[in-house]
Amino acid sequence: MNDPDLQEKVAVVTGATGNLGRALCRALLDRGAKVALIARDNRALEALQEALGAQDRTAGFAIDLGEANAVQNGMDRIVERFGGIHILVNAVGGFRMGPPLHETAVEDWDQMMAINARSVFMSCKAAIPHMLAAGGGQIVNISARAARQGKGRMGPYCASKAAVIALTESLAEEHRDTGIRVNCILPGTLDTPQNRAALPDADYRCWVSPEALSDVVLFLISEAARAIQGASIPVYGRS
Repeated sequence: MNDPDLQEKVAVVTGATGNLGRALCRALLDRGAKVALIARDNRALEALQEALGAQDRTAGFAIDLGEANAVQNGMDRIVERFGGIHILVNAVGGFRMGPPLHETAVEDWDQMMAINARSVFMSCKAAIPHMLAAGGGQIVNISARAARQGKGRMGPYCASKAAVIALTESLAEEHRDTGIRVNCILPGTLDTPQNRAALPDADYRCWVSPEALSDVVLFLISEAARAIQGASIPVYGRS
């Protein structure tokens, strides 16, 4: 089902090979967008592109989002391939439980900040100039419920996801008059194979499917959400 809002638009999805990323790429393609797939593993990107089946409207880009030059070059290559960038969905992320904060290794803190917060900064920094050149765009960042409800033994994760909210709000304020809309989503527990394996006794029906979360992203990048800027949207399901 093609969507006039997305027809011929170029969407960049970071973390494309993850559970949420895959669902987002499929949803965007199904509605007529061209999709640039970003992840670190080139083989996983090739497999995803083959599974999606729309070779003319997808391209994979193996990029380390922690490396400034790699991110900038990657966004430039996306523009060369598709002609612009109109949508950015920052779906890359990671989760780790750990010891109490005073026993947490500095390396673990840095890793959570790099995966969840630095990646958003880096991709936005590189993509926004292209959006400005295109006359506007939409950015959707994926934060987490834990950003609003800090939990014990999850300090680095909670802090990194809270940083995503702060980055979203700052970007929204900076671009309220440029035609770029920036919002973020706070998912509850996602229904993924990994979460099912980690919590075998949970009621999965209460969790949020990647497809349901993708529907919220589609809404935020649509004209129906044209008045929404700097929002943090909770999507908790019944969890």
